[in-house]
Amino acid sequence: MEKEAALKQRLVQLGINDADVEERFIRSGGPGGQNVNKVSSGVYLKHQPTGIEVKMTQERSQSLNRYRAWKLLADKVDEKIRGLKSARRQAIEKVRRQKRKRSKRAKEKILQTKKLTGQKKKSRKINLKDLF
Repeated sequence: MEKEAALKQRLVQLGINDADVEERFIRSGGPGGQNVNKVSSGVYLKHQPTGIEVKMTQERSQSLNRYRAWKLLADKVDEKIRGLKSARRQAIEKVRRQKRKRSKRAKEKILQTKKLTGQKKKSRKINLKDLF
C-alpha cells in the first residue's frame, strides 16, 4: 500500500492524470504456463499528451504488472521533463563513464602504483638463503 501511495503522489507531482492515460490489458506470452496464455495479465499504457507508450509483461500477476507499468511510465515522463537531470539518465551516464576507455596517462599511473606495490611486497619478503 505504501508503494502504491508513493507512486500516486509521484504521478500527481509529474502532472499525470488517469484520464490522460489509455490503459489496456493484454496477453503476456512466454514462460508462465496456462495462466499467461489464457489470462490478460500484461498491461499497456499510453500517455496521450506526450505519446509515451509502456508495455509490461514481466510478471504473471496483472496487478504487479500494472504497478510496474505505471512506475515505468512515471520514470519515462520524468526523464522527458527533466532531461539530463533525471535519475535514470544519471544512472545511464554513470555506467557510460565507467565503461569508457582509460586515457594513456591514467593507465601509466595505475601501472606505476602497481610497480610500487610490488616493490614494497618484495622488500618485506624474507629470503631463506640469508637465514642459513
